Amino acid sequence: MPDAAALPEPQPLCDAADLHDGGKAIVWDVLLWGQPQRAFALRFEGRVVAYLNRCAHVPAELDWQPGEFLDADKRWIICSIHGATYEPTDGRCVGGPCGRDRLMAIDVIESNGRVYWYPSPDIRPARLAAPAPDTP
Repeated sequence: MPDAAALPEPQPLCDAADLHDGGKAIVWDVLLWGQPQRAFALRFEGRVVAYLNRCAHVPAELDWQPGEFLDADKRWIICSIHGATYEPTDGRCVGGPCGRDRLMAIDVIESNGRVYWYPSPDIRPARLAAPAPDTP
């Protein structure tokens, strides 16, 4: 995790109780290099981890069902398209076509029953679009 003095403002994500060990992930919108992208957070072995929802092999979303990233044994994050397999604790590729690549991690913390994520120079909060003006 970056030095606390250099951290940007943490962004609220969810209640900590919403993430169950080996369960469904929380998915949210971010901007990667200014372009819309999805990210996800899940609890694995008691710890919350978060990554960009983007396979290191091919830039495709990983989840095989909305919020479902782990394999049937709840051991690996698996890409629904090509079967690339990643270690949940650090995002490194452990099998399949992802080679020595890894998922792009997002720093998260749990504090006072909430989960927060930290933007980085590359991954920023998605801003809500301004509402369209009323048309007569």
